[in-house]
Amino acid sequence: MLRTNQPLQTTPRVDHLLIAEMVSHGARVLDVGCGDGALLQLLAETKGVDGRGIEIERERVNACVARGLSVIQGDADRDLDDYPDDAFDYAILSLTIQATLRPKAVLENLLRIGRHAIVSFPNFGHWRIRLSLLLRGRMPVNELLPYAWYDTPNIHHCTILDFVELCDEMGIVVEKGLMLDSTGRPWRFAAPGVLANILAGQAIFVLRRADRNPLAPVRHREKERAMEDRNEERIERTPTEARQGSKEGVVRYVLAGGLVLVVIAFAIAYGTIL
Repeated sequence: MLRTNQPLQTTPRVDHLLIAEMVSHGARVLDVGCGDGALLQLLAETKGVDGRGIEIERERVNACVARGLSVIQGDADRDLDDYPDDAFDYAILSLTIQATLRPKAVLENLLRIGRHAIVSFPNFGHWRIRLSLLLRGRMPVNELLPYAWYDTPNIHHCTILDFVELCDEMGIVVEKGLMLDSTGRPWRFAAPGVLANILAGQAIFVLRRADRNPLAPVRHREKERAMEDRNEERIERTPTEARQGSKEGVVRYVLAGGLVLVVIAFAIAYGTIL
């Protein structure tokens, strides 16, 4: 969860842009812990969604209303129980699940309220966090975890592997998992496995219940196909560009693997010196 005293966003966050790509055009969306409404506004402008929001901080609710958004003050741990089943196509929880008192119950409610849930969170298994704990013995403070240990609302830190394991236990289908590096760029991991758990600074998951039809509602399918066709035309690359992108991906993996080995060697040497 980000600091509540941050100024209103004027430039969309990278993770918000990626979440917007996952949402169908014209969908009904509930943004839980919507902050200042930046994601809701982005979805309204780019996807024409019917958006609603719930936010615990009064100042943030006022900021959302000032944007012309439909947002109410509420607590994800208590107030989601009041929403009816299948009220939305997507229930979004962006960088908030680690700040809830009952993450599992909140996740259950998201998948009851929405046909899909989109959940993002900072990865506590990232190598920089591991190294900070190992060498400094201090709780990390960074862009995604900006609070000191004594005043943080983030009370349930988890790693990517922890979250995937919880989804397995709850019978939740992971339709898509997107891993971001520390700069916000998506990694090309085939699956959210051990390597992603070390190198990814943040994760975004698209989820659904196993008993749900994976197809989008009928009223959205034609619009979604049209949007996908336009997106494919916009991002089409030449064979040369595709080969260059593939080479860059290989180089990034090699560099990342070498970095992990250096970190491990340094940690072993540091422990020997101590």
